[in-house]
Amino acid sequence: MKLSIDAERCQGHGRCFELAPDLIDADDLGRGEVLVEGEDVPDALIDAARSAVRACPEGAITLS
Repeated sequence: MKLSIDAERCQGHGRCFELAPDLIDADDLGRGEVLVEGEDVPDALIDAARSAVRACPEGAITLS
């Protein structure tokens, strides 16, 4: 499964990188930035990725 963030939809609430700090960090503007871009999310972090997806008020995060 791959994690991605739509930078245009992200408003920088920070919920995602609080819930999944091993997968997502803040960029220079305070918006979410995927640390494993283009890579499969490790099995041990799938639940954290799903939590980040659910917590995003803009629906900017996808896990596919």
